[in-house]
Amino acid sequence: MLKGLYTAWTGMVNEQKRMDIMTNNLANASTVGYKKEGSTCQAFDDILAVKIKDASMGDERIVQPLAFNNPGVKIGENYTDFTQGSFRITENTYDLALAGDGFFAVEFTNKAGETSTMYTRAGQFTLTNEGYLVNENGDFVLDVANNRIQLDALLDSRIDSNGIIWQNEAQVAQIQVADFENYDYLEKYGETYFRPVEGAALTQADAEIRSGWLEMSNVQIVKEMVNMISITRAYETNQKIIQAYDGSLEIAVTQLGKL
Repeated sequence: MLKGLYTAWTGMVNEQKRMDIMTNNLANASTVGYKKEGSTCQAFDDILAVKIKDASMGDERIVQPLAFNNPGVKIGENYTDFTQGSFRITENTYDLALAGDGFFAVEFTNKAGETSTMYTRAGQFTLTNEGYLVNENGDFVLDVANNRIQLDALLDSRIDSNGIIWQNEAQVAQIQVADFENYDYLEKYGETYFRPVEGAALTQADAEIRSGWLEMSNVQIVKEMVNMISITRAYETNQKIIQAYDGSLEIAVTQLGKL
């Protein structure tokens, strides 16, 4: 097998993966609290190509070094960019944005009925008929004691910068804002949820809650479009390399074999 074919193929697979991530970012450019993703890649380490069982060397047991070969690009891991997005004013009391590092804690229930705590930057909250504070998915927002927040739906509310909810000038609950020492121990779940994995450590959050605001996606559409063009060009370049090798092989099979 010609080594150039494999090298170009790994390049095409890598660019395809980058394109998948890029299109997902663009699809969520208007999603509240979405954090864009990226991917890493690097070249494989050079390896020594050798020729074995070659009787022309006089002894087929002799291993003859040929040259160093690079197998192409190594597909890396995805990463999340936690840069804060822009704010949009809504003047809705239960629309909340975090200015600074931190996450809202919500009670998430999966299809199997299992309950766990998820963390999110998306603050599109509302009240149910029973007065529970939930997000747009219907998951319950948690207070500092990891309990569901229930308010009087008939009373007006005020939420200060510390997340304390006031009704009739009385403190009713305080919204939990959590943060982690190292975001590498956060795993993305869905579009806006994050869940801690083994090794995650909670820490004191310094974020300020802003009522009547929403944090938008941190995706920059123009930058993503420029990157998409770059990815397309790189993919086409690797495609042309394969086509060139294919043409060379065709000549070798159909023409040189007749000589």
